[in-house]
Amino acid sequence: MKKKLLGLLLSAVMVAGLAGCGSAAATSTSGTADAAEASTEGSAVKVGVILVGDETESYTKAHIDGIKEAASEDGIPESNIVWKYKVEENASCADAATDLVGQGCNVIIANSYGHETYIDQVAADYPEVTFVSMTGDFAAISGKDNLKNAFTDVYESRYVSGVVAGMKLQELLDNGTLSKETQPDSFDADGNVKIGYVGAFNYAEVVSGYTAFYLGVKSICPNVVMEVKYTNSWFDIDKENAAAHALVANGCVIIGQHADSTGAPAAVEEELTKNGKIAYSVGYNVDMLATAPTAALTSATNNWSVYYKYLFDCMISGEPVDADWAAGYNEGAVGITALGESVAEGTADKVAEVEAAIKDGSLHVFDTSTFTVDGAAVTEAPIDLSYMDYSKDPAEVVYAGETKDAIEKDGDVSYFSESTLRSAPYFLLKIDGITEDAEAVQ
Repeated sequence: MKKKLLGLLLSAVMVAGLAGCGSAAATSTSGTADAAEASTEGSAVKVGVILVGDETESYTKAHIDGIKEAASEDGIPESNIVWKYKVEENASCADAATDLVGQGCNVIIANSYGHETYIDQVAADYPEVTFVSMTGDFAAISGKDNLKNAFTDVYESRYVSGVVAGMKLQELLDNGTLSKETQPDSFDADGNVKIGYVGAFNYAEVVSGYTAFYLGVKSICPNVVMEVKYTNSWFDIDKENAAAHALVANGCVIIGQHADSTGAPAAVEEELTKNGKIAYSVGYNVDMLATAPTAALTSATNNWSVYYKYLFDCMISGEPVDADWAAGYNEGAVGITALGESVAEGTADKVAEVEAAIKDGSLHVFDTSTFTVDGAAVTEAPIDLSYMDYSKDPAEVVYAGETKDAIEKDGDVSYFSESTLRSAPYFLLKIDGITEDAEAVQ
């Protein structure tokens, strides 16, 4: 959850940090004496959590689960976690953070991007407290040693979820279930199959995710185009449901999502099982099989406990917390949920193959040989890492950062290197084959 302007510089991606802080806590829970020590150390950590939603909203629930799991592993008592639910992205966030400081919290986490500017304000007043703005983008250039950002490389699991969708799409084409005769509206004038995507906002985080999903589909089924509909909300069951229905009505066969409710999968299930449309769903954050037992193929997901374990380990050991943290498949921070009953034969094996290639570095999600922008290959992608205040006209620089090129080379392969210049996504290229609706769903 989190809006993406453009902002920030990096610190470093966290593999070394994960190993350093993680190993300290891991050894402390291995034996009876060590476990007691971990419990004592954990009791010194008091965690304040500012959440944009609650357990009913899948993105927030994933954070809640991750915090609870990591705290349990590190011996942090439940009574040492203070929860603030449904905190809006306004000055009430600063009030909540100040209250948590008053309650003795020495690490305060906010899980939505819109909280970051308010967390930044409070962090300036309490330098002895560690503040973490999840999905934020300017901690490393803020000048505050106690302000941190974190995100996952969820674009990796979105790509893999796209592979699952591509396998299903190709199966439907190969066995004749999907054809111009059976569902003519599902093909464009050039014979490409239509798929759709329900997105929250037109921010880099969403663009990065839907592009990764599309490229995953395209790696299996090359003749595919995708339409994106926005809801301008992270959580709106009715709008997400309406967007998915509209995409299926436009002929889209697979509906992915970067939105936090079950609205889209429920709509696709209805279109498939009640309206007789050929349509399947790929969700986000949580397993959607209970909502869409026939239509749901899988969901891209985050394992937030990996970051929270790293954070709490650092708090216990006294190690510094990295200003920018990002991790993916190699650290177990991302993945996909259980495969649904409707996936194509051979999907599990293909998923294992692709995940292994991502882990060993032989597959780069944003390999520039796999996409074009306005018909041309992408050879450079300058990213301004400054944090801007776009409410001003003209926009003003709040924190100045460098401009860096996101295109890197690995041997003969050029690729857009996501979440290495900072943890928060910055992929904003609008690649060929994907169209966005100009009007958000009302």
